[in-house]
Amino acid sequence: MEQQLEKVLSEILTTPETVGALLANRQGLCLGAKGNINPNVSGIGMAISEQVAKLEPNSTLPATVCLYSGNKRCVIQKDGEITGIIYKQTATATTASTSASN
Repeated sequence: MEQQLEKVLSEILTTPETVGALLANRQGLCLGAKGNINPNVSGIGMAISEQVAKLEPNSTLPATVCLYSGNKRCVIQKDGEITGIIYKQTATATTASTSASN
C-alpha cells in the first residue's frame, strides 16, 4: 500500500503549480506527504473536509474546499476514507507579465 501512496503523491506533484501533497486517513493521521507541505496539517485538513461534507450530506461528489492566500492555494478534498491536501502556488502577476514580454 505504501508504494501505491507514493505513486499517487508523485503523480499529484507533476500537475502544474503543485508544490506539495498529503494524504490523511479518517482519524487525521498523515499517510504520506511529498513536496513542500507540513505533515502536521493532516489533522486540520481532515477536520475541515469533515465539516464541508456536512454541507451536502447526500451528495455523491467528494467534498472539496479551496483556500486562497495571495498566490497560494490549498485544495482539500475528502473522498471516502481518505482526505487529500494539495498546495499550489501560482506565479505573481509581475513575474507572469515579465515572462510573457520576454
